[in-house]
Amino acid sequence: MKCPVIDLNNKKHGEIDLDETVFGVAPRKDILARMVNWQLAKRRAGTHKTKGISDVSGTTRKPYRQKGTGRARQGSLRSPQFRGGAVIFGPVVRSHAHDLPKKVRKLAMRSALSAKQRDGKLVVLDSIAVVSAKTAEMAKRFEKLGWSSVLIVGGAEIDTNFRRATANLIGVDVLPQQGANVYDILRRDTLVLTRDAVQHLEARLK
Repeated sequence: MKCPVIDLNNKKHGEIDLDETVFGVAPRKDILARMVNWQLAKRRAGTHKTKGISDVSGTTRKPYRQKGTGRARQGSLRSPQFRGGAVIFGPVVRSHAHDLPKKVRKLAMRSALSAKQRDGKLVVLDSIAVVSAKTAEMAKRFEKLGWSSVLIVGGAEIDTNFRRATANLIGVDVLPQQGANVYDILRRDTLVLTRDAVQHLEARLK
């Protein structure tokens, strides 16, 4: 599968062969949904908590005697039926992460890459190294390229000037090749990969 390679000035730099087992599979919406849910569940802090009866501060004395008052029997003023009392079966601090097989995660990544390739929203760059770190210059380049919502995946390390130039651009995400993930690919309209990123992803997902 041939794909043209360009630079940040939209000049052609030949072509690259994309592996069809990575960039040419049939996208699976169900697998993509499972992967996104898995990623977002791992990000949840899980710090929500309500107070059980042992957490509520207050007296441990029985409010009144068991019999003879005509009222319902009560054992504690910290019980949930009283104002300021405990919460029954409320949320507790926990992890929301769950398991997802490695094969499913790889298939989801291949599906996301293939969906971008199929829709014509996959761009391969020769390099993202730039001389100037000016945000205004980078914004003009992106406007000419038609990139308003874009994820850029570079090599093992992102060029310092490029990172600085894109840091304040709205709708632009920049990740190293090892940080490429399904959620960030799907949340942006255009996916931009460098040559190094393509080679890394193919080796990772074959």
